[in-house]
Parts: sequence; structure tokens; C-alpha cells
Amino acid sequence: MTDAAPLLRTEALTKSFSGFVAVQGVNLDVKAGTIHALIGPNGAGKTTFFNLLTRFLPATSGRIFYKGRDITDTQPHEIARLGIVRSFQISAVFPHLTVLENVRIALQRFRGDNFSFWKSDTILNEMNDKARKILGDVGLESQANAVAADLPYGRKRALELATTLALEPELLLLDEPTSGMAHEDIGRTVDLIRRVANNRTVLMVEHNLSVVADLSHRITVMQHGEILADGSYEEVSKNPAVIEAYMGTGHA
Repeated sequence: MTDAAPLLRTEALTKSFSGFVAVQGVNLDVKAGTIHALIGPNGAGKTTFFNLLTRFLPATSGRIFYKGRDITDTQPHEIARLGIVRSFQISAVFPHLTVLENVRIALQRFRGDNFSFWKSDTILNEMNDKARKILGDVGLESQANAVAADLPYGRKRALELATTLALEPELLLLDEPTSGMAHEDIGRTVDLIRRVANNRTVLMVEHNLSVVADLSHRITVMQHGEILADGSYEEVSKNPAVIEAYMGTGHA
């Protein structure tokens, strides 16, 4: 795996806003089949970097490559079709529909059916079968008929992930997947991320360093829009510059 070409690569990726440089010359390789964490103090540029990858923001300079293809100027909807999906932002969850209906709508969006609810019972039942399998993957199979608004917070996040998985991502971008969760939900979410990463690549922004240590194969640390360190958790956790960055800001 270490000798293979990266699934995702950025070269000197930079984003500035009216003279303020939010992301500065970032060179990042994400290997296929890994869980790669992007960490750093608040204001480090992590979310801006995600927005550049999904083309929600255009890069000021630099290039983005996916499976060797230059996607720097690709439109956001085409980025998703290529297999790069940002969870919890792109996913559409409708609070007054059931859990199963939410996933089925996501499946229809992927098929390009324009929410065609008049389709035959056979086609809808096929979608139900696929939706139930996805719900099983995220541990929501027993709540398929529950109304989404009635789910506890942690289970709503699982449903959001399920609607994202319906888009069949090859590279899944997770932005703060455990944010605001109670301890029990954090453990469940960690198990969920590990499970869904079995056959895909995950790049995640995460502040909870115990989650990062538990899940990540590789970690990239950002500060002031630049890469401060990159390596295994053991390597970056002992890096004096990383320790200073966290100690100096009070964020973990």
C-alpha cells in the first residue's frame, strides 16, 4: 500500500481571501484503503481545505488529483459522481420522513431519478432492499420505520452517514463526525467509521484525539493553513512543533 499511487493528491494547494491566506501550499497524499485524519487547532484551515477538495471553494492556486486525474476545476456535482462525497453536509435528511424513506431518496438521487415516487412497486421494493442493507451497515435496521426527527442525536448522525453511503463514495470526507456527541455515541460512531472504511478510503477532520488515535492510519497536522507534521499517531504526538501548537492554543 505504501508504494501505490495515492488515491487523492494535492500539490501546493492554496486559498486566499482578500489577502488572508487560509490554506498555504498544502501537499497531501491520501492512500487508498486508509483512514487519514486531518487535525489542528481551530483556524488551522482544515474546513477550508475540505471545501477546496469538494470544489465548494475554488483554489487560488495549486492542483488536486484524484486517481491520477486533475480535478482542480471540476464542478462540485461531478466531484460527487467521481466518488468523493462529503458526509454530513452533502447528505439530505428529511426530518418528517422515516429513516428508510430518507435513504431511499438518497438512492434515487444517485440513480438520477429526480425523486420519481410514481415508479413501479418492483423498483421501489428493490430500493427498499438496498436501503435496508445500508441501514444495517450503520446499525439502524431496527429503526427503519422511525421518523427521522424522533431519533436521538447520535442516531441522526448515523442516518446522515447512511444517506451519504447511498451515493456509493469511494473517498468519504468526514468533517467532525463526533462533534457534540455523548461518550456512548462517540464509541458507536468510531465503530461505525471503522466498519464503513472496510471497502473505502476515509479522510476526516476530527478534534477528538482519542478518536484520531483509535482510527487513523495516518495523520496530517495543520496550523495557520500549512502542514505542520505528517505521519503515524505515535510520530506526530511526539513532534515538538505539534505539542507546542496544541499547548499554545489550548485546543486538543
